[in-house]
Parts: sequence; structure tokens; C-alpha cells
Amino acid sequence: MSINAGLRRYEELNAEIKEVLLSKNKVMVKDVNGQRYIGCGLDKGKEIDIYGTAGNDLACMLNGGKVILYGNGQDAVGNTMGGGEIVIHGHSGDALGYGMRDGQIYIKDNVTCRGGIHMKEFKEMKPVIVIGKSAGSFLGEYMSGGTIVILGLNLKRGEKLFGTHCASGMHGGKIIVRGNFPRENISDNIKVTALDEKDKKELDGYIKNYCKYFNADYETIMQKPFKKLIPISSRPYANLYTPN
Repeated sequence: MSINAGLRRYEELNAEIKEVLLSKNKVMVKDVNGQRYIGCGLDKGKEIDIYGTAGNDLACMLNGGKVILYGNGQDAVGNTMGGGEIVIHGHSGDALGYGMRDGQIYIKDNVTCRGGIHMKEFKEMKPVIVIGKSAGSFLGEYMSGGTIVILGLNLKRGEKLFGTHCASGMHGGKIIVRGNFPRENISDNIKVTALDEKDKKELDGYIKNYCKYFNADYETIMQKPFKKLIPISSRPYANLYTPN
């Protein structure tokens, strides 16, 4: 089933998408021009394939469904998602995966500022973001759980893997980085360590998924070493306002 978005209002478009998914498990949406909230709350077993540029809050509160975007996403992709999968064949704007609790997001190219802000995990719920190229400032800000992987593929001369204040206020989870990275941009509450065997096994699955989705070469990606960024303390602001 195919729907054409064009210049229609987002309310009308999303109503039609939801109507189709009442009787079908998959819908294709073409000619998307910044319409917001596509795939909001999408349940497990449902899939939306999108062609164009999706607006803010794509797949927000995703509930186990799958959203594939053949184009770029604007801000707050995967906002507060609770499970499922988002695959973007392009770039993503600010606050990717804001407060996400579970599920996986794969971005072929860049993410701008505050990717993975407030990510969190609980028991078997472990959110994951995989970024193919680079990220802006405040990557992993206030993270309390989950995993971010940033690969640095096809970086141009002078481009950095991530911007300033990386992992500012991070108090849980991990950021896995590939190859050279700007240590001067890492916040003071973070330490750089080697991957353990559990990390390596986990990472291998994410890399294979990335290669499958974006036709990347696994062996080429694995030629460079990986490091892990983790918080020194679970209470980075413990003595900021009072000595106790």
C-alpha cells in the first residue's frame, strides 16, 4: 500500500497512515515534505517505509514497530521510543533518541547536536544508537544507560568524530568510538577504556546490522580499533551545589 504525502498537513497524513495500518502491517509513504509525528507510537509488527524528508518527532514513542526513512530526518527522531527499530538512509537532526528507553536506531551518516540525550536502560531494555559518520556537540548528554556507537566513516580531512562536550553529565551507559577521536572534546567526568569481550560481541552485532542496512563493508569497518567512553562516577554533579 502506497500513500503520497506531498504538501498535505501532518494531521491528515498521519490519520491516513493509521487507517491503512489497521488492516495492513506495512505502508509506504512517498514524497514526504517535513510532516511531523510519522510513526508515532507504532506497534510491534507494523512497518512504515518513508521517502523524502521527515519532520520533527519521527517515530516518537515507538512501541516496537519499524520505521525506515530513505532520506533525512529532522529533530527528535525516536523521541522517548520504548522499543522497535529506526533506520535512516541519510542524516538526522538534533536530540536523536531523546530519552529513548529501548530499541535501536541506525543512522547512515551524521547526527547533529545532543544525540542520545537522556538515554536510559532498565534490565532487558537497552537502547542503542549507531551513527555511521559523525555527531555534533553534547553527544550522549546526561546518558544513564544504553549504547551509542559512532563509526566515523568517510570523514573528510579536518572533520572530527564528535563535537564539544561529549558525554556531558553522563552517568551510565557507554559510547563506543572507532578510530581517531578528539579527546579534548570529551567531558571531564569520562574515562576512555578498552572494550571487554562482552562489548566486542555486542558491537559485532551492531556493525553487522549497519552493514546489512546500508551496504557497508564489514571488514573495512573492523580495520580500525574501537575504544569505550564510560562515566567515572554515577553522580557527576554530586558536589556541584553543596559540599555533601
